[in-house]
Amino acid sequence: MGESFAGEFEQMILLAVARLGPGAYGWSVARELEEVAGRAVSSGALYTTLNRLESKGWLTGRLEEGGEERGGRPRRYLTLTPAGATAVRRAREAMDCLWAGLDLRPGEAR
Repeated sequence: MGESFAGEFEQMILLAVARLGPGAYGWSVARELEEVAGRAVSSGALYTTLNRLESKGWLTGRLEEGGEERGGRPRRYLTLTPAGATAVRRAREAMDCLWAGLDLRPGEAR
């Protein structure tokens, strides 16, 4: 039980990176979260979480040289690691177990 679970925002970022595939980078992840999940993301929250996910080993990043459109600034591309896929899968399984048998309606507590 010593393993940590991915929090909600971490899960959303991990899933966005998985959805975007090899072209995932910071602001593409933010756009994906806004367009698909309807969640606006500040750059501070995004990059803090990306760094944390890398330190947990759930994401890896690689820098590539930026083109003229970026003024030569490098771009960090992101990849979901096998450990990251396991973490997000574990979080989903835990939530599925907790939801099993519940039928919550607005304004109703069980």
